[in-house]
Amino acid sequence: MKFVGLDAGSVSIKVVVLSASGEKLLGHYKKHRGHPVETALELLKETIGGEEAFIAVTGSAGRLIAGMLGIEPVNEIIAQAFSTGKLFPHIKTIIEMGGDDSKLVLMEGQTVKDFSMNSVCAAGTGSFLDQQAYRLGLTIEEFGSLALKSKHPPRVAGRCSVFAKSDMIHLQQIATPDYDIVAGLCYAVARN
Repeated sequence: MKFVGLDAGSVSIKVVVLSASGEKLLGHYKKHRGHPVETALELLKETIGGEEAFIAVTGSAGRLIAGMLGIEPVNEIIAQAFSTGKLFPHIKTIIEMGGDDSKLVLMEGQTVKDFSMNSVCAAGTGSFLDQQAYRLGLTIEEFGSLALKSKHPPRVAGRCSVFAKSDMIHLQQIATPDYDIVAGLCYAVARN
């Protein structure tokens, strides 16, 4: 029997398949572009086909997908804490930046000691960085690599995505290199 974990986030679907012994057999990541249910079902069909499997579903669209599959969804924070505690028991802090929110989870062994999430503002999320990468004509992977080239990232407003965009435009107007702008945006999200 295979074990399948499906995370249906606000931007993408992630699927991991484990063997009965816990060995990772495969994993998929796919942006759903506003169609989480269709993308999730497509990835499940690709990964397990008609085979019997135990499936756990989490994420912002997880409740909907789990309901369609006739199973109970798993809370994201509980899923992250359990898997991190199992795979990396020495980890005491989880920082997760999703497309729609960011989470800080403080661990004590395999137990959640405390957690917090950002507000509903896009600043401090993966979507914000995705949008800025698109504005610069970059993929998010290129965005990350480019940021690593910066030696002097400028300060960019991080509490509000509108102010951050304004700072970014100003930096472009004064010919700040893209790698510095990108690094400044990354630091702004980290500060937030």
